[in-house]
Amino acid sequence: MMHTEGIRDVIRYIRKFKGSTIVIRMDDDVVDSPLFSSHIHDLALLHETGIRIVLIPGAHEHISRVLDSYGIAWKIENTIRITSDEGMNFIKMAAFDVSNRIMTRLSAEGLTAVIGNWVRARGRGVLDGTDFGSAGFVDKIQLDSLLTALEDGFIPIIPCIGWTSTGKPYNISSTELAVATATALKAGKLFFLGSGNTISIDDFTIPESASLSPEGRLAALSVESINEFLELNRDSGSPTLPVDKLTDLLLQARTACLGGVTRAHILDADIDGVIPAEIFSDLGSGTMIYVNNYGTFRAMTREDIPAVLSLMNPFVEKGILLPRTSEELEQKAHEFVVFEIDGGIRACAALHSYPENVGEIAGLAVDEAYAHMGIGPRLMDLLLQRGKSAGFSSVFVLTTQTGDWFEKFGFKSAETGQLPRERQEKWDPKRRSRVFIKTF
Repeated sequence: MMHTEGIRDVIRYIRKFKGSTIVIRMDDDVVDSPLFSSHIHDLALLHETGIRIVLIPGAHEHISRVLDSYGIAWKIENTIRITSDEGMNFIKMAAFDVSNRIMTRLSAEGLTAVIGNWVRARGRGVLDGTDFGSAGFVDKIQLDSLLTALEDGFIPIIPCIGWTSTGKPYNISSTELAVATATALKAGKLFFLGSGNTISIDDFTIPESASLSPEGRLAALSVESINEFLELNRDSGSPTLPVDKLTDLLLQARTACLGGVTRAHILDADIDGVIPAEIFSDLGSGTMIYVNNYGTFRAMTREDIPAVLSLMNPFVEKGILLPRTSEELEQKAHEFVVFEIDGGIRACAALHSYPENVGEIAGLAVDEAYAHMGIGPRLMDLLLQRGKSAGFSSVFVLTTQTGDWFEKFGFKSAETGQLPRERQEKWDPKRRSRVFIKTF
């Protein structure tokens, strides 16, 4: 049975994203995969929750096969396909074939999709002596008509083809098109869905500032840390995700986030259910790129108390924390700090003050699913800094099982007689909590 908090997370995220727009760039290898129908089914379920979906199909492999089958010469220069104007008709054929296959599958799920011409394009022209021929880039997204399609309940599908104002077609990078579309729509999320798109510690060196999932997957990376990641992995890669492809995805994700898209996500299409798992859980199932707004420390409010009690409960059951009531938390609410991710409380702690000019760190709990993210040390640093700012001469903790952890922050073993008088009176000899003190 699904954990209660997991169910609550799903409900919370449904409320959060209802009416929002998600742009999904889908590699054409997804269309050929055994999980294609499953992914489309998931999109249908998302659409039913009120999430607006825009699909940008990639067509790289299909275009290559079609061009080769008709004997049309082509080459790749700086990741851009170059072919003659003659090849453009075949590029359009391949790109629209992929879009049609997606539309057909959506129709089988009872959804109405529409393939539209919402892209104004310009040719790349001649650059450094290279004529890029039929290759172009996005000049403008026809936002008004695209929004109309979304408001009418359609799922827009945008092939990697754009036209000039005079009707001349150009082949456009589907990744660049997805970024341009998501930016124009100010989308809540942009997904890059492709086979093998997993970033893990098995294949890559992960910066300390990044967030890992319990299984070693890169769960979240700030745009500020992308350059560090790329520098660490200049010669890395995986069999399914070479470093040049990953570099392009990360840089495009950064462009999207800096352009106003709330979050960008790199998802592995070989994982069944990867799309809803990424949307409806904090840790997700892929890699999220964000701009300094993933997880924040703030003061606890009365509305947080049920979530804080739920967070503390596993630690109470293990004997690590003392049980607390809603009334006790409400009385001390101003002394508590919580760590919030997308509306979910994932850590908490309190800094209590005593007349002897000392403080007590208490009620420290970090959701075990998020312990790998370094939230606990960050929370300790915050509380110690607050203790210094308050003019405390020292801060103490009482613990039965985590003394070694506190020693890493400079706490020293002490006697109960060194505690403030009020706290000495509350010390339980049956519990036999050990005392640790840090002096400023």
